[in-house]
Amino acid sequence: MHERVVFHIDFDYFYAQCEELRKPELRTRPVVVCVFSDRGGDSGAVATANYQARKYGVKSGMPIKFAKRKLEEVPEAVFLPTDFEYYSEISEAAMKIIREHADIFEYVGRDEAYLDVTKKTGGNFASAAHLAQQLKNALRSNIGLSSTIGVSVNKLVSKIASGFKKPDGLTVVQPDKTESFLDPLPIKDIPGIGKKTEEKFHEMGLQTISDLKKLDVFKLNSLFGRKTGTYIFNAARGIDDYPVSPRGDPIQYSRIITLKQDTKDFEFLAKDLEHLCIEIHGAILKDNLVFKSIGIQFVQEDLSNRTKSRTLKNPTSSLDELKKTALQLLKELLEDQRLLVRRLGVKVSDFTEVAGQIDITSYF
Repeated sequence: MHERVVFHIDFDYFYAQCEELRKPELRTRPVVVCVFSDRGGDSGAVATANYQARKYGVKSGMPIKFAKRKLEEVPEAVFLPTDFEYYSEISEAAMKIIREHADIFEYVGRDEAYLDVTKKTGGNFASAAHLAQQLKNALRSNIGLSSTIGVSVNKLVSKIASGFKKPDGLTVVQPDKTESFLDPLPIKDIPGIGKKTEEKFHEMGLQTISDLKKLDVFKLNSLFGRKTGTYIFNAARGIDDYPVSPRGDPIQYSRIITLKQDTKDFEFLAKDLEHLCIEIHGAILKDNLVFKSIGIQFVQEDLSNRTKSRTLKNPTSSLDELKKTALQLLKELLEDQRLLVRRLGVKVSDFTEVAGQIDITSYF
């Protein structure tokens, strides 16, 4: 039986790179793509920045006014609003090329995917490296996108490897080199380990993945619960049995607005939530769809996100059901809400087509 061969591909600074494709003269300038809020001015956050802008400390999630402060001495810096429709078009063309190089293709997001290429490569990692380079070349020559690919025996290590050499990188981790590759890396390189978890490990004197392996699974379970603890224990050892699952681009309708004021008042939020439900419902009826999953999203005053969703027992196209479920989710999210809410969103997914074709390009 062949060793499994998995790619994780990630487009470098995707939104900013799309803008550089549209205007090649931007390639030598710091480019910051921003989600401007409805409040006007510099209210909003950075979606992504190219590497020229990152040299000045600009990064995703940063308030736009902070990013402008960092670049105030750089007259050639460019701040652009997001154009998700255009980015989706670029992504769709790129994903078509990626699919052609895969035995099994798993879509993760506009700028990210997993590929199982075990059959195409015969389980041979030299062949895999060649195929990965061919894929990178095809994306560059056909679309103009640079990408970074990680290659290993599973999704976890491939994702870590794709973040190892950016931009325009290719990192191949042979099966017998997994441990030596992972051990010296910082703990934060494990997908899913956030700042708070990392700080907790630092307090315990643990800095690298090698250090992390000093903790047994029982200690990790006591710290983080069984599910998370077991995941961290396995991840530190490069263990991941989840297969690449064939999954197309997720289809969903969503709407998100910036509130007139930051708040966590139920009545205030409920009014805007109902308007969002009505907007989405109109789009659903137009495309003759019924849905089964409903979710709401908070963008909080510190620009972090909170989400909550529910799957219904039966598919529906009922506006009353949409409103009722969304309002219930709102109540539940507000129960332990500490920060004020800045933006509010609603999404519906898990569609069944009643008639006609699905053609949805709206995302959070």
